[in-house]
Amino acid sequence: MKKLTVIFLCLLLASTALGCGKKNGIRATYAGNINTYCEMKDGTWSCNDRSYEYRLERRGRLPNAGCDSVFVYLSNLPDISFEQAAKASGLSSDTADYFAAEDAVLVELQTE
Repeated sequence: MKKLTVIFLCLLLASTALGCGKKNGIRATYAGNINTYCEMKDGTWSCNDRSYEYRLERRGRLPNAGCDSVFVYLSNLPDISFEQAAKASGLSSDTADYFAAEDAVLVELQTE
């Protein structure tokens, strides 16, 4: 009986210790029209197994457009201009205008 109690206590302590070491959980999942992404409980964002610090929405009107465009990026860059967002969304033929995957990823593109 004493051995059983000791084993039970050891298992209880082990499960408690493992529970405290859990990875950051997901607060919410969003089905963007380009990529599905998650808001994490610590306030960061995740997409395609990468972590990003910011979720940036950039609104503006492209030349000769009839309505505004909204680009939503997850980013490790604190600021992305509307012009950068538009070019990196696929509108530029210059590869230098695109973001590296560790810097930013486009998750939603909308018009208003």
